[in-house]
Amino acid sequence: MIQYINDNIAMILISAVIFVLMAWVIIFKIRQRSNGDSSCGCGCSGCPKPANVLNSLPYS
Repeated sequence: MIQYINDNIAMILISAVIFVLMAWVIIFKIRQRSNGDSSCGCGCSGCPKPANVLNSLPYS
């Protein structure tokens, strides 16, 4: 087992870094959504989509 870890340490570290970054992005987006922030960062007042379309989305 130790030989496998020694042979693949670079792949294990890179995979761990990618996993941590993906988890951070997902947590950040969930917190952003729960705080009511928009995904584009500019708010809904200047959005060209009608309000009824935005309110009918399942995640709004």
